[in-house]
Amino acid sequence: MGEARVEGLLRELAPQVLGFLARRHGQFDLCEDATQEALLAAATQWPTDGVPANPRGWLITVATRRLTDQFRSESARRRREDSVAAMGGTEELVSPAADHEEASASDDTLTLLFLCCHPAVTPASQVALTLRAVGGLTTAEIARAFMVPEATMAPRISRAKKSIKAAGSRFVLPPEEERADRLRVVLQVLYLIFNEGYTASSGPELQRVELTAEAIRLTRMLSDLLPGDGEVAGLLALMLLTDARRAARSTPDGRLVPIDEQDRTLWNRERIDEGAALVLRTLAHGEVGPYQLQAAIAAIHAEAPSADETDWPQILALYQLLEKLSPNPMVTLNRAIALAQVEGPEAGLDLLATLDDDQRMTGNHRLDAVRGHLLERAGQLPAAREHFLAAAQRTTSLPEQQYLSAKAADIAQAITGG
Repeated sequence: MGEARVEGLLRELAPQVLGFLARRHGQFDLCEDATQEALLAAATQWPTDGVPANPRGWLITVATRRLTDQFRSESARRRREDSVAAMGGTEELVSPAADHEEASASDDTLTLLFLCCHPAVTPASQVALTLRAVGGLTTAEIARAFMVPEATMAPRISRAKKSIKAAGSRFVLPPEEERADRLRVVLQVLYLIFNEGYTASSGPELQRVELTAEAIRLTRMLSDLLPGDGEVAGLLALMLLTDARRAARSTPDGRLVPIDEQDRTLWNRERIDEGAALVLRTLAHGEVGPYQLQAAIAAIHAEAPSADETDWPQILALYQLLEKLSPNPMVTLNRAIALAQVEGPEAGLDLLATLDDDQRMTGNHRLDAVRGHLLERAGQLPAAREHFLAAAQRTTSLPEQQYLSAKAADIAQAITGG
């Protein structure tokens, strides 16, 4: 089995192994470290030695041996005694059981997602811990994805595990009355991972494919675990429909291409078809949530033969509904774009003005970028240029900087008649 297939298998098995260990021994932090060591050992050995007949059992055995080594020291034993009571684990070390004796791996994976997104953990650390514990990424891989030194990412993950331990969390699903709120956090974390991959917040690359792929994989897994949840299916649909445009979003030399200028023949029809089918299925049953509405908007964009044939009135209606259901400035920003398409740029600019005093948008380059776009459409070229320049200065993404600066330069040339 090649390295890529081994990597995929390890990603799939990572939460199952950690879930088994945490359920047996109760110490999430030590079990997570042991699981990572086992994954690294497998990544080194399996491509050359071959994948064992029972890869899950192999990983559990190696990870359990790592735990045994840790428990042998007196200091580790004292830490274990303190944390077992808090985490609700059993005292004795047990050799890996046969697969049929273990609790459901699916249940363990769902529990892991809820645990990594514990409210005691900061949002940034929730993302990192989810990628490491459930996604199976190493600290170095996560650090590279977010363009920070490994020395910065490692303490972040360590603090997250300590926060979970200090909160007295046990390796069980949250009570029924807490589950809906915790699931919302899980979905938000997965969406944050996807967004960071789809449009990197900083650095020379527009996209980080490894993050979007991981977000889709984890959300697909969550959808398999909770097949009746409309918002989980909605988030998966939103990711698929959005990621379908990936190949058309930039030129071969890395320049950003806005959606209305993209070559739609490059869009991934398989993903569009799957995402659109999910949208139809989820909207037909039960209460509609924010991710389902965003997925419906993405489906309208994806199914339009051209930019000119986009059903903007329908998109505007969906944004109006989304703003009532989940009001936030980014929804208003997108509604302003749709409103401008339906009623003209002045109407969109009037709506944008309502965001000027919203502190959540302070320093956000997208407000300037959208205002520049609408001012350009309204024929107010000097003002449009100023806002494109301001947006270019505020973003830390190099492709976005280059695109916005180029827009400002084109407008300057148009003003001078060059």
